[in-house]
Amino acid sequence: MISLGDPAGIGMEVTLKALDSVDFQSKIYPILVGCRKSLKNTHALLKKKGINALADPDDLEIVDIPLEGQLQPGISSAKTGAASFKWLTKATQLVTERKARALVTAPIAKHAWHASGHNYPGQTERLAELSGVKEASMMFTAVSPQNGWRMNTLLATTHIPLESVPKTLSPTLLTAKLNTLLNFCRQFKEYPQLAIAGLNPHSGENGQLGKEEINWIIPLINQWRKDHTNIKLIGPTSPDICWLSAAQAWQKGPDKNSPDGILALYHDQGLIPMKLLAFDLAVNTTLGLPFLRTSPDHGTGFDIAGTGCAKPDSMMAAINTAWDLTN
Repeated sequence: MISLGDPAGIGMEVTLKALDSVDFQSKIYPILVGCRKSLKNTHALLKKKGINALADPDDLEIVDIPLEGQLQPGISSAKTGAASFKWLTKATQLVTERKARALVTAPIAKHAWHASGHNYPGQTERLAELSGVKEASMMFTAVSPQNGWRMNTLLATTHIPLESVPKTLSPTLLTAKLNTLLNFCRQFKEYPQLAIAGLNPHSGENGQLGKEEINWIIPLINQWRKDHTNIKLIGPTSPDICWLSAAQAWQKGPDKNSPDGILALYHDQGLIPMKLLAFDLAVNTTLGLPFLRTSPDHGTGFDIAGTGCAKPDSMMAAINTAWDLTN
């Protein structure tokens, strides 16, 4: 199941490009949720630009929820926000009804959602609400094209202001996130090695640069280790070096120090290294829902919408990841 995201962005373009892949044609039968007319117009526009490596909308199953009025690529509005909200809601309903094995979501614009009266921090929170779960977790996963090693980063907190991070973090939350990270990594290795980043520079430097680590984060980690004696948990590691061993494994292959999963304590702490290393290949994977959801690790691309230059790599990775993790 693929919801097509903000219609003014690059979601339809990268979906059509991704679904032209020979690999997808033989194993995946996608169901798209969006506006059939807009998708066909996008297809025609890309064809005029000489782009032929595209899936044909006439060959795809589309749950048609028409977009009202005219659409101008790159110009988002309350109208495009309302459309992407409806498409996501319908796609979630269908995957919950087991009409598909997983959900892949093209990017939306939060400001367009807000303009249309839907005040959610992002798609993850809407998916949690629709699924009736209290909280979902945001995981970013990518497979190195150099050696096949999988890099995994889970976020303890997601789309909240930086000043709210220390107030939101708690022993209960971190324990739950470490357990979620462990369960995800156990799909690939029975006894994965995990790491957790510190909150403050130099992980607080014994309380000189922040008290959270010494007051409660380190005691919590020590307790978690006692409860999981067969799992190696490294940290809290100074955030500026926490992803170094992961970067080395990504480029040269893993060794005994390579982490199978890293817990970042806030959004940009985890996303900066992931995007630097694997921008076109990283996949946003939502854990804790009654179904698997993946999304490309990029935004709506309003600045390039309609130009034909959007790269489909991350959407291809999102579709492949959804297939692989539910197969």
